[in-house]
Amino acid sequence: MTFKPAHLLVVLLVTAFPAMAQNLATVNGKAIPASKAEPFVKQALAQGQKDTPQLRAMIKDRLVGTEVLLQEAEKAGYSKNEDVKMQIEMARQQILIQSLMRAHVEKNPVSEADIKAAYDKWKTQNGDNEYHPFHILVEKEDDAKAIISKLKGGAKFEELAKQSKDTGSAAKGGDLDWVSQANVPPAFATALATLKKGQFTETPVKTEVGFHVIKLDDVRPLKLPTLEEVKQQIGESLVQEKVQAYQQSLIKKAVIK
Repeated sequence: MTFKPAHLLVVLLVTAFPAMAQNLATVNGKAIPASKAEPFVKQALAQGQKDTPQLRAMIKDRLVGTEVLLQEAEKAGYSKNEDVKMQIEMARQQILIQSLMRAHVEKNPVSEADIKAAYDKWKTQNGDNEYHPFHILVEKEDDAKAIISKLKGGAKFEELAKQSKDTGSAAKGGDLDWVSQANVPPAFATALATLKKGQFTETPVKTEVGFHVIKLDDVRPLKLPTLEEVKQQIGESLVQEKVQAYQQSLIKKAVIK
């Protein structure tokens, strides 16, 4: 094979300086490999940018600037600083954990059926109606019974609500605004479902925060967002549940003393 002088010069240059094509630049004698730019290029492409000489020049400038600062930080001794070392270690751990969790989710993806099932369950929990209740919350059952007796005697609910432990609603006559059954404790929700407009509970309703006397002001059909409207939110929630379940399974299998 024969080479023309110009071709020969190219071959000689590539042979003599093979590292030049592999490095973006050198900073104070330290080379920045061209491969370091590729993750940034991929990220830019994923964001809709085009792979242009201008993009690569910008990435090169960024890498050079980073290298200059890193060298200065090393020179100043920050890599030996205990606080810095601890932060670096924490970042390393976080990156490893995120990689583990990402791989787990990729191997166990959330399916369309999973999202649909979660949506249907959520709809069932919320029920068909939305309620506008007023309530009076007290600590003792006897106090709640006394309030019910006063209501039966003609006392105004809004006046009695001033003694409620729930100070937020007490200032509004006990008004809790519109709620669904999923927004209140189970016993509270059950009581709401048994009341008609204008009625109040004739026995105290117990929850973990105390005893309630509940009056139903109004009820209307509940309008929930469609599956498409909350699909992304549900998917993200299910992913988080998978991650938490995976973590708990690893903790259970671990030998902890």
